[in-house]
Amino acid sequence: MRRLRKSRGYQSFRLAVFQPVVFAESLVSASRNHSGEALHPEGRVEAKPYQDETRVKMKPRVNTRFTPTRILDYSNTRILTYTGAFMVAGKDTIVKSRLKMGMVGGGQGAFIGAVHRKAAALDGEIEFVAGALSSTPDKARASGRELGLAEARNYGSWEELLQRESALPEGERIDFVTIVTPNHVHFPVAKAFAEASFNVVCDKPLVHTTAQARELIETVKRTGVVFAVTYNYTGYPLVKQARHMVREGQLGQLRKVIVEYNQGWLASKLEETGQKQAAWRTDPARSGVAGAVGDIGSHAENLVATITGLELEAICADLTTFVPGRQLDDDANLLLRFTGGAKGILTCSQIEVGEENDLRIRIYGERGSLTWHQEEPNALVYKPLDGPIQVLTRGQGYLCEAAQRATRLPTGHPEAFIEAFANVYLGAAAAMRARRDGREPDPLADYPTVIDGARGMHFIETTVKSAGSSQKWTDARWQP
Repeated sequence: MRRLRKSRGYQSFRLAVFQPVVFAESLVSASRNHSGEALHPEGRVEAKPYQDETRVKMKPRVNTRFTPTRILDYSNTRILTYTGAFMVAGKDTIVKSRLKMGMVGGGQGAFIGAVHRKAAALDGEIEFVAGALSSTPDKARASGRELGLAEARNYGSWEELLQRESALPEGERIDFVTIVTPNHVHFPVAKAFAEASFNVVCDKPLVHTTAQARELIETVKRTGVVFAVTYNYTGYPLVKQARHMVREGQLGQLRKVIVEYNQGWLASKLEETGQKQAAWRTDPARSGVAGAVGDIGSHAENLVATITGLELEAICADLTTFVPGRQLDDDANLLLRFTGGAKGILTCSQIEVGEENDLRIRIYGERGSLTWHQEEPNALVYKPLDGPIQVLTRGQGYLCEAAQRATRLPTGHPEAFIEAFANVYLGAAAAMRARRDGREPDPLADYPTVIDGARGMHFIETTVKSAGSSQKWTDARWQP
């Protein structure tokens, strides 16, 4: 790369990125030449280490027409808190000490494990250092070798991972464990690691039963660990913007919510072909009491709760298994009643031929409505009662602070699934650092917690109960 010259007493260095990183939009737009090299507008970048971060000093005349992220304004100096790594004076200087991640599950043949690893690594704040990546010891270790894990931390079982990491000095052991196994393994692993005071990131649905979920809540309260549940759609910037607009009252009192999650990948009996993901998701012993409702309906419920803050009062559910011989539901249609009088419709299906990952939500209030579509996530449609339709786009300066913070690239440069997933990890990582340092976490660094996961489990069980009931409405109220 181009060598940047020494200026005003700062060290000269070669800028080298060793992890995917977060750039301020102003830095991205104003400090690259046509070859893509990262440069100061005058041909230099000035930087020096500062505690556990590196701060980059830029001239005030840097183009800041885009809203910058992670920039603090100190008089005539704009300070960028940069997450990643520099090569300073020939040495790697890590901007923040990276959190060390262990993983249970997610090895050969898995889908979501790779997604978690990529999302966790995206901003350079987390390093994958240990794992027990399969329930079969040989396969677990083979998976770890493929991913470059050191043999000493490439474990054959989650029990071995817990035992040996617990024995390491505090500064060397993992900071948290990510659980990406089939659902039936979530509870014992999550409880054991939380009991041992390890922070936990767990895929959804949280567990198999509400009783297990409540037990995890009590464990988290007692140990004080950070416990994140990866409802990843909450990480999209425009989901955060929608939440802000609803909570600020821009729609007025809410009247109706319609949420859909449409997929078609299980329209045939894929589980009989040896397809791993289909096999465990349609198996009650591993998936739990629900099929489509647990797999994707839980995402739909969480999206409604996250944006609107509405609490379910009652459910009228119709669950169907369309594919002959399948043991769990593959299609669901629900009527919802919320406390306060709002009504809702939730549909989720995995047998709708031609649909891919079509999650969408419409929210209607007295004074306006919002529409967001996950397959086109960089736009939020706002329809006020007495004004023109507005299309809000990601990366704009008019968005709320939470939405801007969740953005990495200037508007017009699409961001999507991995970036949203990474935002969940960023929120959880901020909470872990706050716990470690004994300070209050940043309220804008939010993430779905064990409470969200437990509420989702209650929703799943209540939906199945309603579908099997002869009564029209089933009580869906829940208290953590």
